[in-house]
Amino acid sequence: MTLSRRSLMAAALAAPALIATPLRAETRSNVSSFQMQDWRDHFDGLGKGAILADLTSRALHYWGADGQTYRLYPSSIPMSEDLTRRGYTEIVRKKVGPGWTPTPDMRRRDPSLPDHVGPGPNNPLGTHAMYLSWPAYIIHGTHDTRKIGRPSSSGCVGLYNEHIQELFGLAPIGTQVRLL
Repeated sequence: MTLSRRSLMAAALAAPALIATPLRAETRSNVSSFQMQDWRDHFDGLGKGAILADLTSRALHYWGADGQTYRLYPSSIPMSEDLTRRGYTEIVRKKVGPGWTPTPDMRRRDPSLPDHVGPGPNNPLGTHAMYLSWPAYIIHGTHDTRKIGRPSSSGCVGLYNEHIQELFGLAPIGTQVRLL
């Protein structure tokens, strides 16, 4: 079966992503972002479980304490390097339907922020939040799905609400976390 030039053009217009085009040198490919990693490259042991938030690739990896459970989620990352903290921490508290209160630094950057936002569709923490031992750093959901895969937070790591809900059920308090 041969396709006419017109059929090929129609197919190209309908699915432009299927057409192979050479990448320019300055185009950055994120192909390795969603490849499984080995927890041993980042942690001495699994303990209660382990989370790696890879800020460069914008991917969050979770390994369960059983050594068999593994999840990989796309994430949002801090908007700038000065808002970014890297290193080891752990989950110290979890909350379904979290409330959000802007930090003093957020207020300095945007004085129009509300004093507090309760649970619901206007809450930037989404449906679930897992608080880290570092003050004001959270792994949380978001109602604004455009933020995932982008530098869009004030220091937190954001996930789609359905992903944070799943991770929330998997990762107990005490789960070790590394932001890399």
